Amino acid sequence: MSPFIRKVKTASGATAVQLARRVDGRDKIIKHLGSAHTDQELAVLLEIARQRLDPGQGEFDLDLAPETPPDQGSSGSRADGAVVAGHASRLLWDCLQQAYRACGFARIKDDAFEQLVLARIVEPMSKTGTGRVLDDLGITPVHLSTIKRCLARIQQRDYRDTASEACFEYAAAAGGLALVLYDVTTLYFEAEYEDELRKVGFSKERRVDPQIVVGLLVDQYGYPLEIGCFEGNHAETRTIVPILRQFQERHELDDIVVVADAGMLSNKNLLDLEDAGYKFIVGSRSAKAPLDLAERFTRRGDAFTDGEITETITTLGQQRTKWRAVYQWSRKRFVRDNQTLNQQRNRALAQIAGEKPVHKARFVKTNGGKKSFDEASYERAQQVAGLKGYVTNMSIERLDGAGVIAAYHDLWHVEQSFRMSKSDLRARPIFAHTRDSIEAHLTVVYCALAVARHIQTVTGVSIKKFVQLLRPLREVTVNINGHELLAKPEIPAEVAEILGAFKTH
Repeated sequence: MSPFIRKVKTASGATAVQLARRVDGRDKIIKHLGSAHTDQELAVLLEIARQRLDPGQGEFDLDLAPETPPDQGSSGSRADGAVVAGHASRLLWDCLQQAYRACGFARIKDDAFEQLVLARIVEPMSKTGTGRVLDDLGITPVHLSTIKRCLARIQQRDYRDTASEACFEYAAAAGGLALVLYDVTTLYFEAEYEDELRKVGFSKERRVDPQIVVGLLVDQYGYPLEIGCFEGNHAETRTIVPILRQFQERHELDDIVVVADAGMLSNKNLLDLEDAGYKFIVGSRSAKAPLDLAERFTRRGDAFTDGEITETITTLGQQRTKWRAVYQWSRKRFVRDNQTLNQQRNRALAQIAGEKPVHKARFVKTNGGKKSFDEASYERAQQVAGLKGYVTNMSIERLDGAGVIAAYHDLWHVEQSFRMSKSDLRARPIFAHTRDSIEAHLTVVYCALAVARHIQTVTGVSIKKFVQLLRPLREVTVNINGHELLAKPEIPAEVAEILGAFKTH
């Protein structure tokens, strides 16, 4: 059967235009010409497709509304010997390359790696799908075999070490190294069986797929500094010291202040951090408050004013050292905590009365097989409602209580970076199988996160909106009787502001 034009919707909502041939009852794709995000782009792609077909061949439309014919003389027409020779999202690609260079990654002399990183920002895909994304942008992709060899080079030539040096220099120049922030997440695999790295472990999303644990260290603005992966059943609290040591040895640093959430809080973990020479600020669990603030409750009761900060010496680590515990009371948190406590109290009483199914519930105690409400535990919880605690080994001369709290609140930056890597850059699920390919994938995501962070800092818009604004603005090359003309897109005011921001950085 003769080839025909095929239009299909892509996962991103664009319209892909392809040349296809019917073979054994199935459509075999001959050539993917690109994906259109607007009617004008669709008209251009259809014109290119028509020019590549023999006269008289038609189109095959898959679940799409009828095409609106382009106006006579438009970029999609065939008037007066004008032929559309090509089109490209050049503005978007130029900005991405500029950001890539600003992050210092041009020192990695590998075009395939650059394409992998930048294509992931535009539309995260597998390595086989990267070429389609680049084709859609009007960028000539490297061959798939070159991409596969690139994944091996990432490990063989230690691209992550080079990228980490570049990220460190970037963060140092931006003044973001006064504090480093750390957190962990899990990335799952579309795999049936475990191996030495991909294992079933604790998942915040309650998944039972094999996974890995990923630790991410960022500067105080969320710019990535270090990334590392561990076995899927590796305890989160055991990841922080190896990542910090790796970071410290790579850059020969002596004085590091790390901020982490309460999930990193364990007596041994904090002692290990101190033994390694680190200063730390970590969240404290509310269960520690009655012990840490016992003297304060005895002298002044459990009444606080909104925003009041109380300092004491924590019960953690006292066998070897004394760490500061900083607590702040918030009226807003107090109201929220009390609402939660009332819900937990009602649930516990309903379970004791047999009105609710038997599930583990707070404030229910069992004695001799008989359940009762734990009044003492409930009163302790009420006593610390509204309090949020922090533990640090920094002296008050170096950082007072308010400074400790402010530093801890910067943790949202690392949480945002993880959200970006999981959603905008789609670091998961991972389809790689070997440790080297998994590490290579994380290196690409790490660099893509750095580029995306830089773009957001420069432009003030999210990376998702940045791509949405610039991707449809395409340069169209028109051949008129052997002469090529370049038609540039009209630049909206919002995009002009973004391009202006790039020129000043």
